[in-house]
Amino acid sequence: MTTANSNTPELLKNVLVTGGAGYIGSHVIYTLLRTHKYKVISIDNYHNSFPAALTRVSSLALSELKESSPEPSAQDIDSTVIDVHECDLINPTAVRSIFSSYASKGGIWGVIHIAAYKAVGESSEIPLTYYANNVAATISLLQIMQEFHCTRLIYSSSATVYGVPPDIPIKEETRREGDSVYGRTKVMCELIIEDFCDSIMNDGETNPFQAISLRYFNPAGAHPSGYIGEHPRGRPENLLPLLAHMAVGTVTDPVLKVFGNDYPTADGTCVRDYLHILDLAAGHVIALQALEEGSELNAKVFAGSTSSNGKFKAYNLGKGHGMSVMQIVDAMRKATGHDYKTEVIGRRRGDVPELIADPALARAELGFDAPRDLETMCRDLWNWQVKNPTGYE
Repeated sequence: MTTANSNTPELLKNVLVTGGAGYIGSHVIYTLLRTHKYKVISIDNYHNSFPAALTRVSSLALSELKESSPEPSAQDIDSTVIDVHECDLINPTAVRSIFSSYASKGGIWGVIHIAAYKAVGESSEIPLTYYANNVAATISLLQIMQEFHCTRLIYSSSATVYGVPPDIPIKEETRREGDSVYGRTKVMCELIIEDFCDSIMNDGETNPFQAISLRYFNPAGAHPSGYIGEHPRGRPENLLPLLAHMAVGTVTDPVLKVFGNDYPTADGTCVRDYLHILDLAAGHVIALQALEEGSELNAKVFAGSTSSNGKFKAYNLGKGHGMSVMQIVDAMRKATGHDYKTEVIGRRRGDVPELIADPALARAELGFDAPRDLETMCRDLWNWQVKNPTGYE
């Protein structure tokens, strides 16, 4: 890892990841560590995650480094060590203290903001909690970033910003009107970030802040080693981890309840666009590289920005085709050998019939790809669950 004109190693860039111990955060951090370009700082309050995930991520990255480089440099070894902070984003004093502690170490170069509450059904039951945790905390984070002159942000958004989309597959220019409280928190945060990118500074200069919003579709699977994977606290909310827990016996429900089979889809059940968690994580690394001023990728990404003054861009991260609930059940039946029983009940508030990405923009501008198929997602998920029936506990 050297500069173009010398043999001097490039200094590691300090990158802060909020929600670093979660399912998405841990795989994003793993992918960042593999580049050996960043010093990763994790903030997590462990509301829906476990500290052990980060220990495993670091161990996995170090093991892979030693396999590929028998005599790794001290800096490369340091790049596999995560600076871990237990912290709540709605506590600005604690977050500010973390930023301050890196001021003498080059400052925090960029932030990947993943932390959020994300259960669609729950969001309608406790909306104020969701708005406080997802929206107010994001505003506070932006204020602290501005205070410490940290001008690069990757925002973890969601396909739910599209609500019930008028056209499938969904393009980025589709209007945003989240059809659930959770979805609306994501819309609000995107608008806030975009407004901040567009703002004019006191001296009349354009705000140097630049941000990329990644609108996730449905991440699935785990690292193929089975060493890290998805382990929410309590009963899983999402379909694939729920099926894995049912097969391994940690969720003892004899029947999977399917929320509606009267949607305008092939088999009447909801259709979603699934992509492998490692493909999603790779998209974050590319997006982070796109925030490096002066690079060809930076110029390419923001040349087509819809932001009037500043630099804000949104991308869909998905495969571009969907799978229904019953197709997912069939795929997991093949992967696990478990004979799932299903029962159709009423629709769930906030669900929409189809959410399928048009990932063409991310492919064209970022070079993003999601090659791993559903069979691989289910196989890797099941490998993780069998090896870790109780997750990180």
